[in-house]
Amino acid sequence: MSNKIKIDVVSDVVCPWCAIGYKRLEQAITEMGIQDKIELEWQPFQLNPNMPTNGQDLEEHITEKYGSTPEQQQESQERMTDFGAELGFKFDYFKGMRMANTFDAHVLLEYAKENGKQTQLKMRLMNAFFGERKDVSNRDILKQELETVGLNTSEAFALLDSQDKRTKVKSDEDYWKSLGVNSVPTVVFNRKSALTGAQPVAVYKQVLTELLES
Repeated sequence: MSNKIKIDVVSDVVCPWCAIGYKRLEQAITEMGIQDKIELEWQPFQLNPNMPTNGQDLEEHITEKYGSTPEQQQESQERMTDFGAELGFKFDYFKGMRMANTFDAHVLLEYAKENGKQTQLKMRLMNAFFGERKDVSNRDILKQELETVGLNTSEAFALLDSQDKRTKVKSDEDYWKSLGVNSVPTVVFNRKSALTGAQPVAVYKQVLTELLES
């Protein structure tokens, strides 16, 4: 058997299918008992790179971007809430919910990666946004979540306004787009093959089994 399977998960903090896809992937890895054979890294993708810093009303945003009616949106949100519940992930959609600008969050996730806590921070931010009605573009909220996972807030915030760090996150984002990633989640295995969208647990298991046997 070769070394660890390298998994890159290209996703955004405010992408519901990214939360569902990751939880299914996590379930597949756990049920297979191969946690020690996986090296997972989160890669940046902004669903809305031009999102204003103060965000936008979610219903208005989805109508603009996808042309969905309020009824279609509600149906989709109910479906995601059910999927999330099956996986132990809480979706709490509410009237007046706002889509957030996530660039700062991606910069902090880069810092968390360097400190071995990237997945903890990613899931904390997703839980905060979808389950706790928190604005993950608000720096006070970001600071709280850094503290929650035990990261140094002073160090992290020094990087938030570092032009080098912001440029790196943007170039990472551009790199994955240049490879053809235009929807998320995209789960990349050993930088060779990829699955797009929130796949069923069985599909992740099949791919992982094949990679372990190759």
